[in-house]
Amino acid sequence: MSANGPSLPLPVRIAGTGSYLPERVLSNGELEKMVETSDEWIAARTGIRERRIAAEGEFTSHMASEAARRALEQSGVPASEIELIIVATITPDTLTPATACYVQQQIGALRAVAFDVSAACSGFLYAMELARHAVGAGAFRNALIVGAEKLSAFVDWSDRNTCVLFGDGAGAAVLVPSTNGGGRILATTLGTDGAQAELLNIPGGGSACPAPPGGAAPRPAVLAMQGREVFKHAVNAMRQAAIDGIAAAGLDIGDIDLIIPHQANLRIIDAIVERLDFRRENVFINLDRYGNTSAAAVAIALDEANRQGRVAPGDRILLVAFGAGLTWASAVVEW
Repeated sequence: MSANGPSLPLPVRIAGTGSYLPERVLSNGELEKMVETSDEWIAARTGIRERRIAAEGEFTSHMASEAARRALEQSGVPASEIELIIVATITPDTLTPATACYVQQQIGALRAVAFDVSAACSGFLYAMELARHAVGAGAFRNALIVGAEKLSAFVDWSDRNTCVLFGDGAGAAVLVPSTNGGGRILATTLGTDGAQAELLNIPGGGSACPAPPGGAAPRPAVLAMQGREVFKHAVNAMRQAAIDGIAAAGLDIGDIDLIIPHQANLRIIDAIVERLDFRRENVFINLDRYGNTSAAAVAIALDEANRQGRVAPGDRILLVAFGAGLTWASAVVEW
């Protein structure tokens, strides 16, 4: 577990947020016609009612770029002045180049250094930590971080245990140095347990199991998950990441005004909130509308909370996530 790290010369704040969801809504009712399931079964076990599905020809980079444009507009930083772009995704447009390169091109941020991070559902907070240190150390004047996924392209739509969980979308934030008490990222924590890598993965398509020319991969490039084990690890890791992040910020749970957790499963969120003894009404939840969008989930929720007025200057927000790897992360932000 990495917590916070050395102090930085410059505090860093979130200057703007943005998100994008595809137009197509896939409801639980529609899934009833595709696999043996029901709206009642899905909602009771996950809290999900519907999810968004990207259009044909709409890729991860397109969603990432739209979320980025909205974050840039709110921040007041022109794309031409962005110096660093980090895209968190496990569903890149291509294995190479990085999706961030396509985003750089699409939004016109031609001065920016651009690369991807792959930390699954924790990816946006991993990107936040990297960007915070890059900007806080003075190496870059600003950074654009994006979590974006087209998970519908990697879902086995005949597997009712996984296809009901995931959706598409993107969220973004612009990070700049904080001046005159304008809010800041107080602390971050990151963690990884590679010994549990097999619990949640996409087994096909990589160098260990490449797709043969002209044919399908021997192990398909679709999400595979051991649900019960992932649930157990998610609750424990996210709870500890939350505790560590709050402690690194020098705060107590009572100092937190809003928790924005990874939007994977309502049962996981409820278990974490109960173990933290936190107020349920001050937990931001949108998974009922979007499902699990992996690296995009916390980013989308942060933007919605921001634009809905759920956060005000001076509020302290806990962001916490867990994903394949296994990875986990938290960030405590003073708005």
